[in-house]
Amino acid sequence: MKQLACVMWVLAASLPGSSHADEGSDRPFKLTLGEYRYNQGGSGHDLNLRWRHNDSNFWVGAYRDPDFGSQLRIGADTSVALGGSASLQPSVQLASGGFVGASVNFQVGDPWFALVGLGRTNLKPYFNLNFDPNDAITGAIGWHGDNGRTVSLVLVADNRLHTGQKDWHVYTRWPLSNDLRASFDLLRKTGEGDSGYVRAWGWSTTLDFPSWFVRLARDPKQNFSAQDATRLAVGVRF
Repeated sequence: MKQLACVMWVLAASLPGSSHADEGSDRPFKLTLGEYRYNQGGSGHDLNLRWRHNDSNFWVGAYRDPDFGSQLRIGADTSVALGGSASLQPSVQLASGGFVGASVNFQVGDPWFALVGLGRTNLKPYFNLNFDPNDAITGAIGWHGDNGRTVSLVLVADNRLHTGQKDWHVYTRWPLSNDLRASFDLLRKTGEGDSGYVRAWGWSTTLDFPSWFVRLARDPKQNFSAQDATRLAVGVRF
């Protein structure tokens, strides 16, 4: 499996245009348990604990499945205001086995915004839990409003390994009531994969309450491999 995964660690929790403050400063910790089922048999398990302080996140996690084995990871991301509506969003992640990854985003505009970003790794083995290439550029446009309202179009494209891999996301998040928000991410991926050229559609949907959430995702040709994944994640904030 080619480990060409998520370009922006800051995108891991949500796509561009979201705010850490949306989740509530009275619950700085988020614990997430993920269960992943694969069409070729077997399953994977992930546990992740995140701590948020102001506009910064710090996390530690572990993944395991029978084929890949186990991998521990730690990481951090933050948002640095540059004046006006501009911000810089750097991040870094380390994982057992020697993996190192980093990224930086530049975002400007409010409520309409645009974002550009770049991600790089040392190409060591890493089991990605997101949709997108790591060593890639990111571009996004969108709008965000009050109560976490967000609509965005995002492109993540490999610009290092000459695979032609591109992921397009159409993402929306919207409150359904005072205590419930829903989000939906529609994914289109194309590019060279482990078993030939990939053209596939995927999706992710989340129901988000103040103290807990549940997310279901379908990721065809995960990490541009031959494997299709169905992902269920549940989490609590405290």
